[in-house]
Amino acid sequence: MTIINDSLGIDTRGDNDMIDLTDRLALLLQKHKLKHGHMLVFVPGSTAGITTIEYEPGLKKDFTLLMERLIPRNARYFHEETWNDGNGHAHVRASLLGPSLTVPFGAGKLLLGTWQQIVLVDYDNRPRVRDLVVQFVGE
Repeated sequence: MTIINDSLGIDTRGDNDMIDLTDRLALLLQKHKLKHGHMLVFVPGSTAGITTIEYEPGLKKDFTLLMERLIPRNARYFHEETWNDGNGHAHVRASLLGPSLTVPFGAGKLLLGTWQQIVLVDYDNRPRVRDLVVQFVGE
C-alpha cells in the first residue's frame, strides 16, 4: 500500500464560487500511476468546502439559493462581533458542507457516477488562493 501526499492550488473568487475539480484530480491520479485505492481531497481553512454535484448551471444556482435560504448572508452572526470580517455566513456554510471528500478509484480512474463531479465551493467574501491537500492511498 502506498500513501502519496500532493496539493492542488485553486484561485477562487469567493462569494459561493463553485469550481469543478474533477479533471484536475483525475490528472493527479494519472501522474501518480496508482490503480486501486482512494483519494482524499481536503481544503484547509474554514470558509470553503468540498462536495460532489452534477456541475451544470441550473444546479449551481439551486445550490447557491439553498445556502442563502439556510444560511443567509445578511443574518446576524456572533462571529462578526469577534472579528468584524463580514464572513460569518461563510464559516457556517463551509461547516455544513465539510472540508473533505474521499473518492475511490479503480483501474486508474476515479469511480464517480456519470453526472457526478467533485467541486470546491468557496464561501468567503473575497478572492482566495486555496491550496488543497490531495492524499492518495492505494497501489
